[in-house]
Amino acid sequence: MTIAKKAADRSAADRPTAGLTSARRADLVRLAAELFAEKGFRATTVREIADAAGILSGSLYHHFDSKESIGDEILAGFLDDVLGGYRQAVATDDDPRATIERIVRSSATTLTEHRAALTMLQNDWNHFSAQPRFAYLRTAMHEIEQIWVTQLEAGKAAGIFRADLDARLTYRLLRDVLWIPIQWRPGGDRGWGTEQVVEAFLRLLFDGITATAPPAGARKPKNAPRHTTKST
Repeated sequence: MTIAKKAADRSAADRPTAGLTSARRADLVRLAAELFAEKGFRATTVREIADAAGILSGSLYHHFDSKESIGDEILAGFLDDVLGGYRQAVATDDDPRATIERIVRSSATTLTEHRAALTMLQNDWNHFSAQPRFAYLRTAMHEIEQIWVTQLEAGKAAGIFRADLDARLTYRLLRDVLWIPIQWRPGGDRGWGTEQVVEAFLRLLFDGITATAPPAGARKPKNAPRHTTKST
């Protein structure tokens, strides 16, 4: 059973009636996610969500028993999509480098589609992680980390990645960089698209920024420092 299915089942069990249509429900979840991302989960009230949807607070309770149930649906759906992409990447390739590339591409797509959920997770992690009903967040994040670490260690064992690579530290660094593009909305100042960001990330990850030996006949940059040996 998926994370989202568990959260939905719990929410359904607490709901007094089946009220809104699925389309209306999806709209409420979208509006709530935007408010949570903008104001913070704790600071957003049920009344504000209802006002944004143009309904009374009581009408909202026909479909969700609490604000936490809405948060469940947003976060569980997000993590299900992340893990779905990761698991498919692992099942598709047995080459660690190819698997990591698939993971990166899948992550970029998922994070683009779930910008609000990611912002919620980043901004209110301490709150969510302290609540028993959101315990699945830690479980999901642990699985995400283990998938990365397993592929990095497999790459080390195969001689694809450096033998001195600290897999767990490398995962933490890559995760933090990979999850930054939430701020780089399409159509920004430079207009970087998701694919451009992904390609640049992969080049940086696998090729680095250090050039190999300069091409034969290459001219030294103007004003380059001269290396001289002082006489004694």
